[in-house]
Amino acid sequence: MNRLKEKYLNEVAPAMMQKFQYKSVMQIPKLEKIVVNMGLGDTKDNAKGLESAVADLGIITGQKPIVTKAKKSIAAFKVREGMNIGAKVTLRGEIMFEFVDKLFNVALPRVRDFRGVSAKAFDGRGNYALGVKEQLIFPEIEYDKVDKVRGMDIIFVTTANTDEEARELLKLLGMPYANQ
Repeated sequence: MNRLKEKYLNEVAPAMMQKFQYKSVMQIPKLEKIVVNMGLGDTKDNAKGLESAVADLGIITGQKPIVTKAKKSIAAFKVREGMNIGAKVTLRGEIMFEFVDKLFNVALPRVRDFRGVSAKAFDGRGNYALGVKEQLIFPEIEYDKVDKVRGMDIIFVTTANTDEEARELLKLLGMPYANQ
């Protein structure tokens, strides 16, 4: 069993049960999935750039990304319907816990001038969105082989009903929030 999943079962779940006074263990919020999205609008003319970005995302997450396509044509952005404009990965189960462990304990501390992540990026339904400016913070990415620095969005989808419950869940799992 993964280290973070074990921590959730042994420490986080009982602490959440005690703090929020749940009547059933099924009410305890948990991480449902993590969606990692990389927008690649600049690679619409460059197929090789798309391949390298998809490969980087696959190395980071340990799962093969899906290439997302444009739903509509937008003339101002020179985008036609069906063009490749991004890549995304949905992580669940063991792979999700491994990714979260790596993100909290290895990748985020490697960010330059890192003081913690914002505690205000919740959507009102218990989900958290985190933006990363460069893929180089992950240890699997070799600096010399990167053709272009790309950012990504990481969405934490929880079963929590409120932002307060989700904030507490992520804090107990090890999310490094900024002191506010």
